[in-house]
Amino acid sequence: MSSQSVTLNAFQDQVLRLPEEVDVFLGGGRAGGKSFTLALLALRHVEQYGPAARILYVRRTYKGLADFELLTRELFGKAYGQAARYNGAEHVWRFPNGAYMELGQLETPGDYSKYQGRSFTLLMADEIGQFNTPDLLDTLRSNLRGPANVPIRVVLAANPGGPGHQWIAKRYVFRGSPWAIFHEEKSKRDWVHAPSTFEGNEFIDRAQYREQLEAACHSDPELLRAWINGDWAVSRGAYFASVLDEERNAIEPWSEIPALNGCRWDTYLAHDFGSTAPSATYLIAQSPGATGPDGQYYPRDSLVLVDELATAKPDRPNDGLGWTVPILAEEILGMCKRWDVRAQGVADDAIFARSGHAAGSIADEFTRMGVHFRPAQKADRISGWTRMRRLLADAGKPDVPGLYISRTCRYFWETLPYLGRDMRRVEDVDTTGADHAADAVRYGCLRQAHTTSISPLRL
Repeated sequence: MSSQSVTLNAFQDQVLRLPEEVDVFLGGGRAGGKSFTLALLALRHVEQYGPAARILYVRRTYKGLADFELLTRELFGKAYGQAARYNGAEHVWRFPNGAYMELGQLETPGDYSKYQGRSFTLLMADEIGQFNTPDLLDTLRSNLRGPANVPIRVVLAANPGGPGHQWIAKRYVFRGSPWAIFHEEKSKRDWVHAPSTFEGNEFIDRAQYREQLEAACHSDPELLRAWINGDWAVSRGAYFASVLDEERNAIEPWSEIPALNGCRWDTYLAHDFGSTAPSATYLIAQSPGATGPDGQYYPRDSLVLVDELATAKPDRPNDGLGWTVPILAEEILGMCKRWDVRAQGVADDAIFARSGHAAGSIADEFTRMGVHFRPAQKADRISGWTRMRRLLADAGKPDVPGLYISRTCRYFWETLPYLGRDMRRVEDVDTTGADHAADAVRYGCLRQAHTTSISPLRL
């Protein structure tokens, strides 16, 4: 190995001092040096265990590997010169002492097949917040095997705010104090949460980087706090963080649809269809400007999510139950019967597309079963989110309409508060997350636009 030295920041030094028998979650803010720390851990593993070292580093996509590949070329080139060789086609490093490191991609269960049956002594996964569930990473752990004298290990890294925010925070962050060892039941292993922030990384222009983050999050202080401080307590997620507040938006369950001078509130359904993915259907009541059965006054044109039908598997909010239209329609009719309302409303335009079969569209199937949908008002996604965010933000104000959600709408409360932003289009929701409830509510808010006008969002 070359005699050239590698300079560490305090965070990297502290991670390298952790016992190798302990798995590590690198979970701080942006630009804290997590990726370089992963490369340093790989380099040390190569040096210590030679030909027994078998390392796998994964990202969700091959495109995401590009930055880490450049980083390893710099670090391993400094350490070994031309003696360490990288095969760009195979994404494989081979070291002069016989060690091996592969940079891989893991996005779907089918991608796992290329790792099945293979053994690795060190598994590393970067940007795991892009995984909306831990399932693929848990499966990959089965590939950890090595000689008795080589400790096997998993090291994961993520920033707060992505689709996987909720499960990551629950599993690795809120289990104890930072840098303290805790036992994680799923893996049956001891772990350490090692947080970092860009303020502790003296190898970047920190003042300039802060300005970049502030510019990117000028309307989202919660996301800015997560990125700067590595604050996983921003569990409201990035997208609705500044407008969704349980104290303002959550209401106690209603017992009936209220009436005003003998005339019931306007009611309709808002539906997002799914089979493999969950479907979400909401019964929405639009206020005429009156008091609800809970004694709370709802300004005119406020929307109340009274009830919910969601077909997600328990603890798997992005997986549907596989219900067919007849089964789903029967359950929707049952919900409407309980509330004595008509089974009609709005849904995503996609269900009105003709498939070319005699049965017609999905909407036609619903109609034959007695559930009547029409397309939600035409608008681009961003306009719909803006309208929905405005209603959420205005809940609780005495003179403007707001959006209120019953506590019985469990799927809404389990998913929507944790939805992250699409980092390539920050004004949109990250569609890899469990966005099915959010989509259904967005359709409901667009339907409401037929009867009222909502001012632009200024938060």
